[in-house]
Amino acid sequence: MMKKTNVLIIGGSAAGMVTALTGKMNFPNKDFVIVKKTKDVMVPCGIPYIFGTMNNSEKNLMPVDMMMEKNEITSIVGEVTEIFSNENYVKFADGETMQYDRLVIATGSTPVVPKWLDGADLDGVFTIPKDRQYLDEMASKLEGKKKIAVIGAGFIGVELSDELNKKGYDVTLIEKLPHILNLAFDPEISIKVHELIEGRGVKVVTGKGIKKIHGQSSVEKVELEDGTIMDMDAVVLSVGYKPNSDLAKIAGIPVDDRGFIIVDEYLRTYSDDIFAVGDCAQKRDFVTRRPVSTMLASTACAEARVCGMNLFDLQVVKTFSGTIAIYSTAIDDNGFGTAGVTEYAAEMEGISTITGLFEGVDRHPGCLPGSHKQTVKLIAAKNSGVIIGGEVIGGPEAGELTNVIGIAIQNRMSVNSLLTMQIGTHPMLTASPAAYPLIKAAEIIAIKHRNRK
Repeated sequence: MMKKTNVLIIGGSAAGMVTALTGKMNFPNKDFVIVKKTKDVMVPCGIPYIFGTMNNSEKNLMPVDMMMEKNEITSIVGEVTEIFSNENYVKFADGETMQYDRLVIATGSTPVVPKWLDGADLDGVFTIPKDRQYLDEMASKLEGKKKIAVIGAGFIGVELSDELNKKGYDVTLIEKLPHILNLAFDPEISIKVHELIEGRGVKVVTGKGIKKIHGQSSVEKVELEDGTIMDMDAVVLSVGYKPNSDLAKIAGIPVDDRGFIIVDEYLRTYSDDIFAVGDCAQKRDFVTRRPVSTMLASTACAEARVCGMNLFDLQVVKTFSGTIAIYSTAIDDNGFGTAGVTEYAAEMEGISTITGLFEGVDRHPGCLPGSHKQTVKLIAAKNSGVIIGGEVIGGPEAGELTNVIGIAIQNRMSVNSLLTMQIGTHPMLTASPAAYPLIKAAEIIAIKHRNRK
């Protein structure tokens, strides 16, 4: 006899878990089942830190089963191999079937291994999947290695390089684009991160991509596009992820030309009964409205909350209107954050901008223990004064300040709104109310806007 549930969620990472919790909170009388491929689920953003700060994967597990049990949600380990969307049921690898009223696809993503990269199949070449067994084996295989090349200086590449450096490895971070974190920050911020990570011992190469990995059976050297050859014992590829959408595609659920499952602002697919959230779901940029490949746990959780609230009753105003791509990271006790579009990205989209950059201190007075220089860059649309992006560098509070900028972007706040914002400050916690970098950056934009008239 076929098993039944009101809501079946495929995928047990952040997107699937939050969909289940939000859905159960909004529809407590419905039955929820979440299916995960493995018992252990990694905290996605914590993965680089298992190679250094946390020292192992045991400390980086999400308590999915405990949270599901606490909220009366059924959690099972298994693999859905086929979706029969016309009959509202799925088939599992063991032959079992389950019928659903609503299906949520939260199958995540897989690291990209470039097909053109000669030597990518050698021993000692690794990627960064959300797979505990693979990552544990990788950590074990890296023991005894000395020189490691990390290819790709996005957030994961930068974080992993710093963590491997902490463990005593000789790390070279290689980025094809002109700057590290090139897509997240404008040069004046990314250069500061570059200087900081180099100062901690990581070698950084920018403006040159990898061409080939040399070796007989295992990694011996890497060759760059300009012909530079460097001795290496291991290579970690951090060059992006691709959506796990084959299950949907085979079932006839439409995907776009990059493989993302097509969804509307309620996260519904072509069918009102089937939703998709997280890395596998299509996204548009909040500002430009163009399709983007943003894959962040924070974005996935925002989508999951919208999906969970709309499973059986569309809440109309509770929609996902595009990713703001908010992300922050830290190197030692230095925090960096970004939200919205960069100045460069806005220019490429034909959006005229006015920017304001202010450097202050995150304590007052600045001689207090734990103080950092705090730089805030704001990007506003020139004609309207609406905030469309922001970047922060400072101490640990940079992440939360980035979130404030994200709220401003999402609510389409103008520079004038920031000029009149009321803030709570404290000498040990924030910058001075008289020179609050976020407000001072807004003032710079306001002055530029006034002077251009």
